[in-house]
Amino acid sequence: MESGRGNIIRLTKLTDTSLIVHWISEEAGLIKTVARGARRAKSSFAGRLDLFVEADFEWGRSKKGGLHHLKEVSVVDFREGLRSSYRDALLAGYFGQLLELVLELDHPEPGMCDLLRRGLEHLDANGASRRAMFHFEREVARMLGLGNGAHLVILKVYGKLPNTRNHCLELLGQK
Repeated sequence: MESGRGNIIRLTKLTDTSLIVHWISEEAGLIKTVARGARRAKSSFAGRLDLFVEADFEWGRSKKGGLHHLKEVSVVDFREGLRSSYRDALLAGYFGQLLELVLELDHPEPGMCDLLRRGLEHLDANGASRRAMFHFEREVARMLGLGNGAHLVILKVYGKLPNTRNHCLELLGQK
């Protein structure tokens, strides 16, 4: 059994009752867990698994692949403010998608985890802006050792950027 603190960046329906939960944590980096029965009304996960939630969690490593078994979740911060604005939620989602693009599964990257946490806290407190988006991209490129150019360098090295980037730029206008 392993444990850590992380942020939920994606939730995917696996079955009628289960979810795949994508986390970024200091201890494990980008990790995917299965929350069996999480969609049931009386689940022990009820009310604890939502986008951008920061939580302490325990998981059992899978012996066969990269989809681990989520055992327990204790929420540290719900970040309700991110869900009150579509623009904030969209940019927070973009942050998570960008990190999913550049990080390897099950490879600890404490700096990236801290960057995501700070980015989500900033959005929760100040709202989405182009400046926040560009800063996040610059920091990701810097931490990867890619130099200047942020999104263009990431695009060149990884061959793509998350599809939501253009929609974020549209919604954020000149703000």
